[in-house]
Amino acid sequence: MKLGLNSAILPELSFEEVFDFASDNKFKQLEVMCWPQGKAERRYAGITHIDMNEMNRDKAKYIKDYTAKTGVSISALGYFPNPLDPDMKKRQYYIDHLKKVINGASLLDVDTVTTFIGRDPKKNYSDSFADFENTWPDIIKFAEDNKVKIGIEICPMYYSQDEWPGGKNLAASPKIWRDMFSAIDSENFGLNYDPSHFIWQRMDYIKPIYEFKDKIFHCHIKDAKFFQDKYDDVGFFAAPLEYHVPKIPGYGDVNWNDFFCALSEIRYKGCVAIEIEDYTFENTFEEKKQAILQSKKFIEQWVL
Repeated sequence: MKLGLNSAILPELSFEEVFDFASDNKFKQLEVMCWPQGKAERRYAGITHIDMNEMNRDKAKYIKDYTAKTGVSISALGYFPNPLDPDMKKRQYYIDHLKKVINGASLLDVDTVTTFIGRDPKKNYSDSFADFENTWPDIIKFAEDNKVKIGIEICPMYYSQDEWPGGKNLAASPKIWRDMFSAIDSENFGLNYDPSHFIWQRMDYIKPIYEFKDKIFHCHIKDAKFFQDKYDDVGFFAAPLEYHVPKIPGYGDVNWNDFFCALSEIRYKGCVAIEIEDYTFENTFEEKKQAILQSKKFIEQWVL
């Protein structure tokens, strides 16, 4: 396994600065955010460390030369929109940019793009899955043609009122993954695995590692704290942030020893990218740096 960092927590740094930061702090890899330039739609979105609208062979050469100089490789290019947005103009825009990211990964010799399946939160599962079947085969075929793997983030994306009630990402459970991988049988279609998203759903995050061992292309290292007393007060139908919060590794409920034991048993050799989304460490750059380095030190119990 290779210890990496998701670049979304460092929007104030340029491409060069984020790779220098990773190199100075002895990270082996970076999952690099590739949103289109513009206003972010939500927290941790809209971060652009590589602009795909500027991507060409000369730009790719510059990026590859710079990353080689720092000794930090790119584990994946990340872009997390809603490719099944109910607004068809937005949907097409997101898909078009996702394909730019896939093409950019190919130019950069990066083998993985991390993203969301997406979902219209107002639709039931059957209709949402039909949307998936109508939209995603073409995206996966495009990825195959570019020799790029797609690692789907497993977060349900149900945090805010505009995401109620179904969330904005269909790929939220093992049952749904089975359905997706049955519908699109491709070696280039897999998962970006994050145990924290199982915590607030009260689901087993270890067992699926074994079942989907050949589909885990990339991992996010993020923790989450579930508050039973708050859950008792607001109940199952409340927005999840009313009874849980994302935390840095070691400050939540993930059993990291069990998690890394399972990854080692399936012979996982990919990136485990620390993803910082802990509100208590985000007021200043120094606080974010503290969160990153504290998380790194904690995870180095299992991955160097």
